[in-house]
Amino acid sequence: MNPLFPALQKILIIGSGIGGLSTAIILAGLGLEVPVLEKNRRAGGLLCSYTRDGIECEVGVHYLGSLDRGQILRRFFDYLGVTDRIPVTRMGEDGIIDRYLFEPGTHQPAIFDLPPGMNRFEEQLRVTFPGEQKQIDEIIKPIRKAADQLHGLDFLDTDGNDFSLLDQCRSLGKILDDLQVSPRLRSVLAIASSWIGVPLGDCPAFYHNMALASYISSSWRLNCSGSTMADVLAERLRELGGKIITMAQVRRIHVQKKIVTGVQLNSGEELAGGTVIGAVHPKVVLDMLPRKGAVRPSYRQRISGIKDTHGIFSVHARIDADVHPEIPYNIFKIDTDRRGNVPDLRYYQIRKCERKGTNLLSILTSGRDELWAPWAETRTGRRGQKYVKAKMDLAGQLIREAEELLSPFKDLKILDAYTPLTLRDWVNTPGGSAYGVQRSASQMLATALLNRTSVKGLYLAGQSVMAPGIIGTIMGSFSTVQLLLGPEEFKVNIRL
Repeated sequence: MNPLFPALQKILIIGSGIGGLSTAIILAGLGLEVPVLEKNRRAGGLLCSYTRDGIECEVGVHYLGSLDRGQILRRFFDYLGVTDRIPVTRMGEDGIIDRYLFEPGTHQPAIFDLPPGMNRFEEQLRVTFPGEQKQIDEIIKPIRKAADQLHGLDFLDTDGNDFSLLDQCRSLGKILDDLQVSPRLRSVLAIASSWIGVPLGDCPAFYHNMALASYISSSWRLNCSGSTMADVLAERLRELGGKIITMAQVRRIHVQKKIVTGVQLNSGEELAGGTVIGAVHPKVVLDMLPRKGAVRPSYRQRISGIKDTHGIFSVHARIDADVHPEIPYNIFKIDTDRRGNVPDLRYYQIRKCERKGTNLLSILTSGRDELWAPWAETRTGRRGQKYVKAKMDLAGQLIREAEELLSPFKDLKILDAYTPLTLRDWVNTPGGSAYGVQRSASQMLATALLNRTSVKGLYLAGQSVMAPGIIGTIMGSFSTVQLLLGPEEFKVNIRL
């Protein structure tokens, strides 16, 4: 028994993605016993890359924001004890983090370069949209405020109530309507809402501004694979006395008189524990609970009815490095409607890789769920050649579009393509959702306080409880630990 926290015995954590690992590291650092249960052979969840033809293909980590000294992710990594173990390169040294490409002739300009730094971003907006200075005044102020709140760790002063930060819970789309911004300025601002999987018209301004501010503050690329990053976090947990049990899929969470008592694995093994943290999607945790008696029907209905973010389709291909050198920024090809909303986009990276003379081309776009509907009831590895052909057809189409932008690719070989069904089966995310619960303005009440449950001893963590992405997920981990310890004990024991 830990003398500092006698009420907390063994804490079972379900899921070893960034949410499960960061929550476990925080708790293990307090001397608590923290087994992490992972259904796959390797810890890391969407952090993990995978190898094809000797090349690491990324899934969930394409770039990171706010890793400069004093910024939020740097403070998180410092606390977790992993900063010096995760090699990164700063983006934007040439003045560009992201390049947005729009269809020529729809609205002007056709290119917008997202620069590093809030001042440079504001200047870029003012130069690009000279007739909208008053609108930019109103747009930039809350983005600056969001940056201050992020790096000031204001979320830790909320006592688990994420509403206290959301003084800008109106959708950004409605705010831009009131400001009467041009379609192109609207589309430039809409990209950040796409990062978190929420349409601009339903994206709370705070979440949009937080996401945008995190990358403008500073952006970074990994100089290692996502799997290496996952391994660093896993090793840090083990150093603190925590352990990860792989191939340990949880079948049931045991509840008696609305108090959690432990879990049962698919293998039949029973693990006792007075505290369980589900660092997986809330709907997955709900399915693990007894159908009757554990939670109220209204809670089950609330969680079951939450709308999730869309899935993604991704293709990775190797190309000749001499002809196609690494591009130090990301490229977005943007589809827009007449009002400047963004119904879809394509994301491109060309990165160095492990094979000499070869670079890696990565393309991400929306999941196109309708294409994969015929295989919705199947599992990975059992979908047949028609499914493979459908994937390769879409991959080929996306590569041809990329060649129109970047030039024909020499010695191109497709390494792999994955669909929302791949993500669904791998990390057990409902429908293959890439970013978990959709943090939309229309779901503010339904998605509030998701790390709380009505079962004593049962908590939630992961990207769905507060916000998606690396930063949002670790924010949720600290919020869940605060809820577990209580605000006073948290302030005494957690010093960020």
